[in-house]
Amino acid sequence: MRIHRTALARTSRKVLTATAIAAAVTGFSFAGAGTASATTLAAQSCTSSVTGQIGDQVAVTGPSMKGLVKTAAREAVTMWNFLTVHPDSIAREVEKKATINVGKIPDASSGKIAGEAVGTAVAQALKDSPGLGLLDSTKQQTLDHIKKKVSGSCGLTVFAANHQKPTSQQPAPRGSQAPTTGNAENNTGGTGGNGANSGTGSLPYTGTGDARAPQRDYSGIPTATAGIAVPPDLRYPPSNGVPGQTSPEFGILGAEGSEGLGETGQPDVRNAGNADALAAPATPDNVQLPMLLAVVALAGVTAALVRTWVLRRA
Repeated sequence: MRIHRTALARTSRKVLTATAIAAAVTGFSFAGAGTASATTLAAQSCTSSVTGQIGDQVAVTGPSMKGLVKTAAREAVTMWNFLTVHPDSIAREVEKKATINVGKIPDASSGKIAGEAVGTAVAQALKDSPGLGLLDSTKQQTLDHIKKKVSGSCGLTVFAANHQKPTSQQPAPRGSQAPTTGNAENNTGGTGGNGANSGTGSLPYTGTGDARAPQRDYSGIPTATAGIAVPPDLRYPPSNGVPGQTSPEFGILGAEGSEGLGETGQPDVRNAGNADALAAPATPDNVQLPMLLAVVALAGVTAALVRTWVLRRA
């Protein structure tokens, strides 16, 4: 069979075109996915709040950290390393950093990025910067002091704009029909759906809505009785007492029979103790002279007062 060159070239061109289109679509997909996953949110300062999508990177800018890093580097300078530690050089180096990643937006409505995470990220970004010191120990001491200073001064609050709160399970409506099991049928003694008795000694249903349960039967619970029990039909005891129960007797404690009774048959009541009544002093029947003089004087004064009042009116 003979194949024309024009048809073969046309087929090859179609295959190459389809392959190129597929490769381009795949590349654009990967590029779009990479761009979406590489979203970085720069905070205004190391103590501000950031709002973004779940999984977005959160970063601090180098210029906003310049002053804090310079202050920390100055505090790290001692009399032994003042010739090798240059705070200005360290500050210029951190200023060159556009962003320093410190964390991500969590899958929650809000969250915190601790200052320790910010201090660790800043120290890692300045690891190879000039001006930290000549010896490795001096560089590490300077970085540790910068990390401690930044950790104590920073802390970010992050919010997830696309976070959705989990919805709680809604309760079933009250009008829904509750399933009926075989145990419920046995407890009701074969009653119908309306809960009425079928004459087999079962108890009626009680409840609200469609969910019903049989009443509880307490007739089989034993009861304890003390002494002589009152008959069930005798709600209140009669005046002559309950049959078989002796009436209580009252009397004087320690007195038996007629002992302790007086002549009239009443209990002999005696005063406690040995107290006796005192005799009143005898008063004579005659009127003494001082009393007579007082009466006469009072009569004279009264007569004088009456005479004075009568003369004044006249």
